Amino acid sequence: MLIIGIEGHALTVAEQDYLQHPAVAGVILFARNFASRQQLSELCAEIRTMAPRRQLICVDQEGGRVQRFREGFAKLPCLERFGELARTDAVSAHALAREHAYLMASEIIGVGLDLSFAPVADLGRGNLAIGNRAFAADPKSVSAFIESYVAGMHDAGMAATLKHFPGHGSVLEDTHFDQAVDPRPFQEIAAVDLLPFHAGIRVGADAVMMAHVVYPQVAPDPAGYSSHWIGKVLKAQMGFTGVVFSDDIGMAAAESVGGVATRIKRHLSAGCDAVLACPPACVADAVAAMPNKTYPLERLERLYAAKPIAWDKLVDDDRYRSALKAVTDLEQV
Repeated sequence: MLIIGIEGHALTVAEQDYLQHPAVAGVILFARNFASRQQLSELCAEIRTMAPRRQLICVDQEGGRVQRFREGFAKLPCLERFGELARTDAVSAHALAREHAYLMASEIIGVGLDLSFAPVADLGRGNLAIGNRAFAADPKSVSAFIESYVAGMHDAGMAATLKHFPGHGSVLEDTHFDQAVDPRPFQEIAAVDLLPFHAGIRVGADAVMMAHVVYPQVAPDPAGYSSHWIGKVLKAQMGFTGVVFSDDIGMAAAESVGGVATRIKRHLSAGCDAVLACPPACVADAVAAMPNKTYPLERLERLYAAKPIAWDKLVDDDRYRSALKAVTDLEQV
């Protein structure tokens, strides 16, 4: 199945046609798709109206530099801020991380989306793509924050997605622009980078997004193309039974196996349930690569927003008000 990106503030005719294809199971939105809360709600409604089946509408609304919707939404601090706070007050830091998760998720659901791809379970060890998107460098600290963050998202009725499996934080390269290779043996990765994923799975994380990183001592292909990482490690060894997403096939590190059709085929054959085709320029090829047949949507159904709260009711909700104040106060410190 595919999760596709779209060009602007409303669907084009071509995009309306893409939604008719049975392989298109969702849409991922970016800052280019946002003008206001009202426009965003109307876009979500248009997507649902135009598609013949329920669409999983997604975004990356992590906070910090990766916050796609800003005007009219709470200003969300980056996750690293909680790791910094934990050095002096771990109890408050974890409570605030849970409130951050609830606030983020409730606002996203409140405008009509289902899912924000969060939390980042990578370690903060200098990767150019991750940077302050990670809670901390220490795996035990990140693991504890992952548990708090998953709980906060679930409080709001949103599924949690751990990313980027099996860990993107311990290499330097940004996979948006370069190939990334992590030369460490599996034992070292398992003892460090996998710990936050174990923690997230243990508390019921619903999905995992794969990394476009190659770990040559473990398997020859980037993790998202690897049945070893997905089937043997994530599912068999770690017991994960949820939804597996690829990372964006438009990223430079995804190009190593060939064109758009090959990237999709390789992700799906490796065990991904859904492939992200984020750049509008690659969506036509992505849709054309998928057979016109019936696709099982049941696995994605668990990721639909469980209890949407309209924005006008959300802003009067006591839990929302409390979370907004706590996170706003933290941002101002």
